[in-house]
Amino acid sequence: MASTVDMIESRKESNGEAHLDEPMPNGLDIPKKSTPETLSQRVLRIVRANLLVILTVAGVIVGVFIGLGVRNVTLTRTQVIYVGFPGEILIRLLKMIIIPLVVCSLVSGAASIDPKALGKLGGLAMLFFLITTLIASSIGVVMAFIITPGSVSVSKPAYLEEEVPAHKEVIDSFLDLIRNIFPSNLVSAAFQSYATSYKLIKKNGTDGIANITVEKVPFGTDQDGMNILGLVVFAIVFGVALRKLGEEGEILIKFFNAFNEATMVLVSWIMWYAPIGIMFLVAGKIVEMEDVGSLFASLGKYIACCLIGHAIHGILVLPGIYFIFTRKNPYTFLWGIFTALATAFGTSSSSATLPLMMKCVEEKNGVSKQISRFILPIGATVNMDGAALFQCVAAVFIAQLNNVSLNFIQVITILVTATASSVGAAGIPAGGVLTLAIILEAIGLPTSDISLILAVDWLVDRTCTVLNVEGDAFGAGILQFFVDRDAKRNGAELIEVRPEAVPESSPLISKRSDAQKSGSGEKESSM
Repeated sequence: MASTVDMIESRKESNGEAHLDEPMPNGLDIPKKSTPETLSQRVLRIVRANLLVILTVAGVIVGVFIGLGVRNVTLTRTQVIYVGFPGEILIRLLKMIIIPLVVCSLVSGAASIDPKALGKLGGLAMLFFLITTLIASSIGVVMAFIITPGSVSVSKPAYLEEEVPAHKEVIDSFLDLIRNIFPSNLVSAAFQSYATSYKLIKKNGTDGIANITVEKVPFGTDQDGMNILGLVVFAIVFGVALRKLGEEGEILIKFFNAFNEATMVLVSWIMWYAPIGIMFLVAGKIVEMEDVGSLFASLGKYIACCLIGHAIHGILVLPGIYFIFTRKNPYTFLWGIFTALATAFGTSSSSATLPLMMKCVEEKNGVSKQISRFILPIGATVNMDGAALFQCVAAVFIAQLNNVSLNFIQVITILVTATASSVGAAGIPAGGVLTLAIILEAIGLPTSDISLILAVDWLVDRTCTVLNVEGDAFGAGILQFFVDRDAKRNGAELIEVRPEAVPESSPLISKRSDAQKSGSGEKESSM
């Protein structure tokens, strides 16, 4: 019986599951196909296996053509909103399940992992996220100095509105980040986050009215937007607390596990609507832009700098890191998450893409539920490679526009501040622009030029989001590799010490053991 278990486990370890085309022991042979697969059958099988990816890519392409075609027709603002309505439904569906998915997956994940392994996994994930974000920030600075996007004269389009984020002190921005880690109200954290505002207080001097000082005093306000960071921290701590309870916490752990599985079923249904929603999202955004030609002519070098930097990090750096650690083909891994990447491009929200990303890495890339549902929500909150790269490019771009030569200390400040502020960037459209003001304030640059960044943010932010979710997925894949490697070592030791130990939860083994019990005496003696 022990040899049977070893054979099954070796088959599972070779490709994640038992090979159905190999003969199985104990008379459970599965016959091989007698006729070779024809070309049409093979093409049909590949299309069926990748149907959702094909539909998603087709949705993006068709959306571009629809947007370019509808642009030639004069539409009112109301009609433009109607064009993007199916895409709005997709975003609403994805946002609807973010909170139950994040909270339930993190609670069940933290409760199912041993506290020592939990700390090790969390440490490895944070180290990976930190290193990749620093690399992305460095690429952004280098690309900005090579291409020099701010060396050309940039004129602001006439229709561009001044939507510059409110000025905020650097120290207050980081204090807000810490405050949001500890939400005062979990219910309000689902739709509001803490933000610092300022009020001016006049003070009379000791010598009367002649000496009046004005002090800018910070005070807290609630702004619209989910405090995902606070929910993540609470869910992890709550999951650890449930595991600490032991048997008393099992009922609640099962509840969160069941809630999580039901949410993933909803995600699988939403995935089939994603191609339609993405098509109209892309079409609506193209129709919405008024003067694309002059905008690209003016800010073309800045857009090219961001896109090339994102391509280098996403196509070369992240796959290279994955290959170095796992010795597996990273582009096969990328193909498995292509649907999620296309959704990230369409929705421009890493939080909204989170449900599809979990589904893709689990079903296509073999990442276990414990890893994906614990690491991916954390990555969607703190890992913002694309945002950090874009913020560094934007900071150097604005410095070049204002003829400010950056010294070494200022460059290091940009790198560190971009890496740190990207942690607090909201996983929503234009979330990185809101934290760009922190970097500009840190190196003494005017924040008024952020309006230029907002003009093309609809495009750059999409590639930022793709890079963000790609980094999360590769992080989950690398962690799964380390977990599998440790499991193989521990499994080898267990087999040597206790060869009789068989997991009771394996349906294949339980069926065989039942067959053996009901079989003849000769079969029992042969075992």
